Amino acid sequence: MAYFDAASAAPLHPIARQALLASLDEGWADPARLYREGRRARVLLDAAREAAAEAVGCRPDELTFTSSGTRAVHTGIAGALAGRRRVGRHLIVSAVEHSSVLHSAELLEAAGGSVTQVGVDRTGLADPAAYAGALREDTALACLQSANHEVGTEQPVAAVAEVCREAGVPLLVDAAQSLGWGPVEGDWSLLAASAHKWGGPSGVGLLVVRKGVRFAAQGPVDERESGRAPGFENIPAIVAAAASLRAVRAEAAEEAARLRELTERIRARVPRLVPDVEVVGHPVRRLPGVVTFSCLYVDGEALLHELDREDFSVSSGSSCTSSTLTPSHVLRAMGVLSEGNVRVSLPPGVAEEEVERFLAVLPGTVAGVREKLGAPVASAVAREEDVLVVDSLGKRCPIPVIELAKVIGDVPVGALVRVLSDDEAARLDIPAWCEMRGQEYLGEEPADRGTAYLVRRVG
Repeated sequence: MAYFDAASAAPLHPIARQALLASLDEGWADPARLYREGRRARVLLDAAREAAAEAVGCRPDELTFTSSGTRAVHTGIAGALAGRRRVGRHLIVSAVEHSSVLHSAELLEAAGGSVTQVGVDRTGLADPAAYAGALREDTALACLQSANHEVGTEQPVAAVAEVCREAGVPLLVDAAQSLGWGPVEGDWSLLAASAHKWGGPSGVGLLVVRKGVRFAAQGPVDERESGRAPGFENIPAIVAAAASLRAVRAEAAEEAARLRELTERIRARVPRLVPDVEVVGHPVRRLPGVVTFSCLYVDGEALLHELDREDFSVSSGSSCTSSTLTPSHVLRAMGVLSEGNVRVSLPPGVAEEEVERFLAVLPGTVAGVREKLGAPVASAVAREEDVLVVDSLGKRCPIPVIELAKVIGDVPVGALVRVLSDDEAARLDIPAWCEMRGQEYLGEEPADRGTAYLVRRVG
């Protein structure tokens, strides 16, 4: 089985396994106690904190171990907002942040605060000038991920941190996807990360709060972890997390170069091997092992199942693979195709032969899924004066786009096709199809049911 979903969780690093097993015998006691077993546990905890702080580039007393990366994000945002409540209750986030950041933003809004979402371009890149324009006198905090979890785009953290510093606003960086590859550059104020993203055990997160940042931990005060992470520390897991972070950093430069070559191979060859594919994410500013593409006329869930049958574990941001049947908020913010979306995130050590096997299997797999979807029924097409109407009401992605593609050649150049759809994905996928196929998208208009999307045939 080829595991190509390291952006969700990386396989446990061998060093993490060794450290975990060793510390199970030495790190089980309460590190707050003064007897021998407690002192041993404290030595392990302090050493892990120093190792993790060195990797992050901060002081050990600025780093807190939490129960997860999500908890680190929630604690960091809540504490920073509370610490600066006299300034105001305005939060800035990018539109492609991880859901843990966006959920914290929703909570702030529900409590009467305000949130500004900074948009991104078609590659998923945020503009530092947009952050500068979003800053207000009552801005308490800004958030920006170091790299995107779905498309791999690396963000201009250093430039945004400089903009925020000049305005006196702290910047929280979600570094979950990038910390294993290197420290986050720039004058950031808070940082969150998660050990299972770099090959450490799950259930360990990092929260860094720089000295001088106003921070007020929320919830009942606990004497452990500077009062920021209540509960007994999982010392064996913490030790394994720090040991694996040090280990992957030692291998990072060489492995990053190797994975970049493999992902560049995928980015270049998939569009040649599979018709009607859009490779998304920034072509240069991206994580070493992540490549994402979307396939027209493909049901995302069916494609992932078929790849699984071929022994490939991949992920997707397609609306067809989610319970809500709405496109990924990341793909929506980028304005790219969402249907048939595949994220390949290669783990360190992946064999080149597995990537070649994936490229050999993918064309037939996509073709098979497309064939199973079939052609639109004839009754789905009607005419309203000089407009061809495609009725896709009640049909989920990618059927509306398939039916549009089937009939666009039936109308003369300059004529219109009106697609009726009640699937939220159509709002994203039809304009994306038009851009890919060189047709003119004229916008949407209300319909008796769902929404009507207007397309003019150009050629």
